[in-house]
Amino acid sequence: MSDVNVLVLMGGPDAEREISLRSGAMVAAALREAGGFVVHEQIIDRPTLDEIRAFPGDVIFPVLHGPFGEGGGLQELMEMDGRPYVGSRPRAARLAMDKLTAKLFARTVGIRTPPARVLVVGEPCDIEAPVVIKPIDDGSSIGVRRCFDAAQFSAARTELEAKHPRLMAEKMITGREITVGILERELLPTIEIISASEFYDFDAKYERADTQYILNPELPAEVAAEIAHASRTIYERLGCRDLARVDFMVDGDGAWFLEINSMPGMTDHSLVPKAAAHAGITFSQMCARLTLRSIARMKGSNRAHHPPHRPIAASETFNAASSESSSVAVIDEAPSADPAND
Repeated sequence: MSDVNVLVLMGGPDAEREISLRSGAMVAAALREAGGFVVHEQIIDRPTLDEIRAFPGDVIFPVLHGPFGEGGGLQELMEMDGRPYVGSRPRAARLAMDKLTAKLFARTVGIRTPPARVLVVGEPCDIEAPVVIKPIDDGSSIGVRRCFDAAQFSAARTELEAKHPRLMAEKMITGREITVGILERELLPTIEIISASEFYDFDAKYERADTQYILNPELPAEVAAEIAHASRTIYERLGCRDLARVDFMVDGDGAWFLEINSMPGMTDHSLVPKAAAHAGITFSQMCARLTLRSIARMKGSNRAHHPPHRPIAASETFNAASSESSSVAVIDEAPSADPAND
């Protein structure tokens, strides 16, 4: 059997480009180590469909993080390209990338998530401090600010509104930070993150050596069950595939869902590779498994009967720029319609 030609995409136009470059290089090295693959590494920005089609490879392993690379744009291009690829399809990628949309999906199926609001420029926010301000569709804690009083909130909002078009405010939950990786619908060992800095920010994630990662931490049985149920439910409800990472805060009330990442980091500091290794799956094995699964999935499907997902309508995600008031995209205790039925 001849080797499989794999195109590893990395880079992208998003704020997490540097992390993507690290992740992509590690995935490429892991596939070479696994054997049976001819690996083509390609650094991209925002390629056209013609450019994607010109890249070599029989299967694509995209390792990009952020709104374009992870949030549906690249996935739309790969669908039109027609080759098998690793990761979620466009609709699931876009819904997962939008933190408010993912939170709404969670709340409609009874999963606890902190109250949140879109921040509309010039309008007040009714979530009292302590509160977290963050971009709606970025990762790696980029642009995240923790605000413990009104003055901090005002300063952070002014700073971030100049840099990010879509912001949300979320009630701050203080407690234990827990994350769960998912590999091909199976839950990987839970990880508790203990940061030596104020919180688990970009430096703690990728630069510092003093962040602690506790595999299979001790949790009350009911909390562990709640986390497992929430992780599986959100992954399935959003339609994710292949891999993901789900983040929670745990306090005296239980587990609070924060977000889901449909293409988690693949660096030497990243959590899904750590969890997989603890489960006895090496990084090379994981990357090879995901690649071969995407090929088998394509062979087992009839593309004539499985056309690419339609583009996401604007109504399916919350766009702060088009919101007329801060009452749009509100996550609180009030009941709401199920977005899966839209």
